[in-house]
Amino acid sequence: MCLIISISLSHSHMHARSRNYVSESDMCKLESVPVDFGDYHPLKPITVTESKTKKMSRKGSTSSTSSSSSSSMMDPLSSVLDGTDPLSLFAAAADPVITTATMDNTRKKRDKDDGPAVGSDFEPWSSKRGEILARYTTTEKLSINLYMGSEKGKGTSTGSAVSEKVRTRLEELDDLEEGSQKELLNLTQQDYMNRIEELNQSLKDAWSSDQKVKALKIVIQCSKLLSDTTVIQFYPSKFVLITDILDTFGKLVYERILSMCMDNRVSLSDNFSPESVNDTAKETCLNWFFKIASIRELIPRFYVEAAILKCNKFLSKMGISECLPRLTSMIRGIGDPLVAVYARAYLCRVGMEVAPQLKESLNKNFFDFLLTFKQIHGDTVQNQLIVQCVEIPLYLTLYSPAIDWILQCIAYRAPEVLLTEMMERCKKLGNNALLLNSVMSAFRAEFIAARSMDFIGMIKECDESGFPKHLLFRSLGLNLALADPPENDRLQILNEAWKVITKLKNPQDYINCAEVWVEYTCRHFKKREVNTVLADIIKHMTPDRAFEDAYPQLQSIIQKVITYIYDFSLLFSVEKFLPFLDMFQKENVRVEVCKCIMESFIKHQQESTKDPVILNALLHICKTMHDSVNALTLEDEKRMLAALINGFIKMVSFGRDFEQQLSFYVEARSMFCNLEPVLVQLIHSVNQLAMETRKVMKGNHSRKTAAFVRACVAFCFITIPSLSSIFTRLNLYLHSGQVALANQCLSQADAFFKAAVSLVPEVPKMISIDGKMRPSDAFLLEFLCNFFSTLLVVPDHPEQGVLFLVRGLLNVIQDYTWEDNSDDKVRIYTNVLHLLSAMTQETYIYHVDKVDSNDTLYGGDSKFLAEINKLCETVIAQILDHLKTLGKEETLKRQSQLALYLFNTILAHGDLRNNKLNQLSVNLWNLAQKHGFADTKTMVKTLEYIRRRSKQPEMSHFADLALRLPLQSRT
Repeated sequence: MCLIISISLSHSHMHARSRNYVSESDMCKLESVPVDFGDYHPLKPITVTESKTKKMSRKGSTSSTSSSSSSSMMDPLSSVLDGTDPLSLFAAAADPVITTATMDNTRKKRDKDDGPAVGSDFEPWSSKRGEILARYTTTEKLSINLYMGSEKGKGTSTGSAVSEKVRTRLEELDDLEEGSQKELLNLTQQDYMNRIEELNQSLKDAWSSDQKVKALKIVIQCSKLLSDTTVIQFYPSKFVLITDILDTFGKLVYERILSMCMDNRVSLSDNFSPESVNDTAKETCLNWFFKIASIRELIPRFYVEAAILKCNKFLSKMGISECLPRLTSMIRGIGDPLVAVYARAYLCRVGMEVAPQLKESLNKNFFDFLLTFKQIHGDTVQNQLIVQCVEIPLYLTLYSPAIDWILQCIAYRAPEVLLTEMMERCKKLGNNALLLNSVMSAFRAEFIAARSMDFIGMIKECDESGFPKHLLFRSLGLNLALADPPENDRLQILNEAWKVITKLKNPQDYINCAEVWVEYTCRHFKKREVNTVLADIIKHMTPDRAFEDAYPQLQSIIQKVITYIYDFSLLFSVEKFLPFLDMFQKENVRVEVCKCIMESFIKHQQESTKDPVILNALLHICKTMHDSVNALTLEDEKRMLAALINGFIKMVSFGRDFEQQLSFYVEARSMFCNLEPVLVQLIHSVNQLAMETRKVMKGNHSRKTAAFVRACVAFCFITIPSLSSIFTRLNLYLHSGQVALANQCLSQADAFFKAAVSLVPEVPKMISIDGKMRPSDAFLLEFLCNFFSTLLVVPDHPEQGVLFLVRGLLNVIQDYTWEDNSDDKVRIYTNVLHLLSAMTQETYIYHVDKVDSNDTLYGGDSKFLAEINKLCETVIAQILDHLKTLGKEETLKRQSQLALYLFNTILAHGDLRNNKLNQLSVNLWNLAQKHGFADTKTMVKTLEYIRRRSKQPEMSHFADLALRLPLQSRT
């Protein structure tokens, strides 16, 4: 090979230089510099200079700055912001002009906050929408009228008179009301919802194609559907769907008129006054109101006008406040109480959006409803319910969403006096359970909780045949979960509520109530009361396996119990807690509950425990989680379960009773054998136990502790082979071998290291990491480097020969099939040279306490050193052979890098007074640069380092070496 002609890379002995590790360490330490504490120190309090900058009118001009020292922490950015940023208010306090401006801004902001917008503490309609649609469903067939379009008026020429246009549009409206519609019958609920969605889309399409009258017709037609109560139990959901269309329409009209107000492409501000609206926009707005006023039927006229209520802002300041009372009075003309109450709810909804400050109209709306409340129990409604086969309790629940919403709007930030007055009005009405329920749903929880006994009295007086009492107690319970009642009433409240709840025959009604009141019980009472409640739930839910239909509620109960009782010794002393868990017989639900309990334990358990009650209960829970793992379980799920079980294992401690601790780990291994991360944790825990034993004995084991440590080592040795991940096994063999060595178990340590050596050939080329296949070379290289570091202190076995583990490992590395384009084998061999160099020293760089390493055993024996030199020669020969194979053009860069790597190794560890080694290093230096692939900066720095070293004691030969190392330019 032409590569080798000029430089002979002859095989050479690695003559290691003798090292004084202590002096080398001292030499490498950072220089200590005495600190004068009078000078600047990063932890001293800072004095910031406040700069008041005068802004110049000309762009880019320099500012004149006057500085004054201030001990308070000033914002260093305030100088350029001229006091306008919120952090500079303190700085601005001295300047009256800035102060005034800031106050004005603050006032404006406050005025804006006091304006129409409701706060984030108001629950919006959108959050109730989904719940209503899910709750009020039907299996009966529904019907809908679809708008079919009209051909009239399409031939009108653009030059027609305005009166002709108006006449045509009125005719089109009449046409709608006279039957240009098609009735679709026998629709399922889903079909009906799809049709409504189609109408919503048709509205948007008609609007975007400038067919405003068609859009209005669609909205009128949809509003008419709200007068139809033929499938009464679906009415709340129908209201939600139709009012979505009305909201869309209202938004389109408002945005259309707002766009007409744009002046020179500048839109109106949010708080615009009617005076700033131009005549065209006002005329268009009036036109919409006139069109709506011409609708004959009351319900569509009311709904469509309510939808565009916000547009009154364009006409006059008082428009909305005048309109709301009129619309409220219009509702009095609606005969059906259910239709009327939802109309009131829509008016409140629109009113809260556009003018929440006009509470008087909302209150009037509600008091109107109270006056007509007795209609609900009138003959007309009763006859309708008989025809539709609907029971009165079910019918009354249809009112809840509307009344809840009306009361929520009224109660929002309302004074206590108003709430008390409304409560008194509700009391005066007979059969007021429905209202009472809505009051408890809508009013502030603190208001309800403070009057809990009053509400219980009113609930008792309610007629059982109407609105179900258990729903009233549920609503009360929901309030008491958010706010505390007076302390003296707490037990009486629980007794009164539970008297009613425990009598419920229907398991679903019972569990819905019990779920709410469990939180109240856990929040205010001790384990005796909690135990009583859990016992009652078990008693009600066990017959006919009723619990199978109530898993979500039962899960919620467990969650509430562990939220309030997170002392697990107390929790497991609640007698009925574990029997309660036995009701979860569906595996996936049972596992979810177990996960909840374990998460709570890991989160709240501050100290380790050995309480047998906790251990037995949690072992049972962890076993349930472990046994749910099968071939189909996802890796993420396995990881999560293992993490929870490991969290538990780490929290178990028997103190100084190490044997009991080991017994626990043995039991855990048998219970959790299918989760590999748990076995890994157990091996680490047992190794830690062995090291704690060593610490207690200060390294001087007695016969008993020596036997115990060997038992720990044996546990690890028989557990590791059951793991599937090869690198986990390799690292645990190494780690456990180190622990055995530290505890003077030399033959056991040898067994671990031999097992690791014999496992290396099994390392595959590719391994799976986070679901992706990756080459294993880098991981193997890292492991072997760690292994070499340990092998330095491992003493030779008297019967196995010199360096038997190192030789065995080198044979394995030699036989391992490396990737063709990989230099890892050579990098490993170079690291072996580091190890062999360290082994020739009189005293090794580190030792294991109470273990004699080879420096003590051999005492620098010449035969031992000769063996090491032979190994060095073999290793260097392998490296140089590999360098020769890299002489092809495509591998020259790798050759350069490896040559420099070996050169640095010889520089650090070799005795360069040896001529052969010195020549080898020069050859390697030249080879690294030969083809221009060496990094010039690196070569220059290396040469500087050699020159620096030459000035140190006993390193003068480095000066000669530096003269023999030329720097070649990259040409």
